[in-house]
Amino acid sequence: MKKLFQGQVRRYTDDAALPDSFWVEIETKYSGKRRYYHNLHHLENLLEQLSEVKLSIKDWDVTLFALFYHDLVYNPARRDNEEKSARMAGERLKSINFPKDGVDKCRNMILATKGHADASDNDTNLFTDADLSILGCAHDQYMEYARQVREEYHIYPDMLYKPGRKKVLQYFLSMDRIFKTNHFYDKFEAQARENLSIELKSL
Repeated sequence: MKKLFQGQVRRYTDDAALPDSFWVEIETKYSGKRRYYHNLHHLENLLEQLSEVKLSIKDWDVTLFALFYHDLVYNPARRDNEEKSARMAGERLKSINFPKDGVDKCRNMILATKGHADASDNDTNLFTDADLSILGCAHDQYMEYARQVREEYHIYPDMLYKPGRKKVLQYFLSMDRIFKTNHFYDKFEAQARENLSIELKSL
């Protein structure tokens, strides 16, 4: 991933120091000691999922930058992580003279991960679907993800965490479709609903 990201940055800037400094920032943020799920492994999985639909993505460069920056800021105690991540992504992309419409789209894609609602832009739907792909993985893997999320929210006791987690699970289960695009719907929808329902009953 390091080479991929740095190669992307070099396409837009002649400043030899920026690819390294940008990557160090990303690696440091995603390697925080409390990053049990929202870490570099999450980025690797997201890249794997998006690579499967690369030919359907119109703006691959924008999507890649959204991938690397979408969880750059992650503090379970705050509700503005997406906004802060989007802002930092915009600042970094502007500094390498990335096209303005691309900067705006990247920020919007990151903001879309807050609610994972259906968007008018297909790239955004593919991106947010890939971000949710963990919901539809094998049940054992899903429960490990659920455990990792609980670790990230360790500051909250069960009496506070469980109601909040239930609300999240019910939000997804109430959707007509969790996955907006046919590719991810066909691949993950049924298993995701099963996983979410089982976790909900266990809380």
